[in-house]
Amino acid sequence: MTDVVVFHSVLGLRPVELGFADRLRAAGHRVATPDLYGGRTASSLDEGFALKDAVGWETVTRRAFDAVRDLPAETVLVGVSMGAGVVQEVLPRRLGTAGVLLLHAVGALPAGIRAGLPVQVHVADPDPIAPPAQVVAWREGAISAGADARVYTYPGVGHFYTDANGPEHDPAAAGLTWDRVLEFLRRTSPGSA
Repeated sequence: MTDVVVFHSVLGLRPVELGFADRLRAAGHRVATPDLYGGRTASSLDEGFALKDAVGWETVTRRAFDAVRDLPAETVLVGVSMGAGVVQEVLPRRLGTAGVLLLHAVGALPAGIRAGLPVQVHVADPDPIAPPAQVVAWREGAISAGADARVYTYPGVGHFYTDANGPEHDPAAAGLTWDRVLEFLRRTSPGSA
């Protein structure tokens, strides 16, 4: 069993993140899904960015730090789109994490991560939020920093391809992503080495 925290996208804590958490719980993991927007959600990216600005990045990150305060040090950090930026903020204070999982975006890895830190990224190809050149540069930087970084790209799908309730949903790519995520969590579970 792995402890996992899932940081939501710019649209807020929605059924896609809650459903993801339920799938992980069904696989035997303990999962936290902090609501970084205090119950508010958006229905479009423009609305989401406006909501993020209204809530304020300082409030978003404070809520993220509050959410992980009592979680075990090795809790896997998961970021969904904007959540990758939240992971970027949280990780420097949680270097003992068992792993980092980024969906639909990349976030910078801090200096001083431990050698071999498992990191897995899942992005559309191409994705305007995570353009291919940015993804390549991120992977090179992660490997240079010592991470065990694996990047999976999904050609021809939309940014939120895992969202079964959204217009960009791609069942095949989403299914492959969840299979890879579950394998990642099996690898990062305590006692799996």
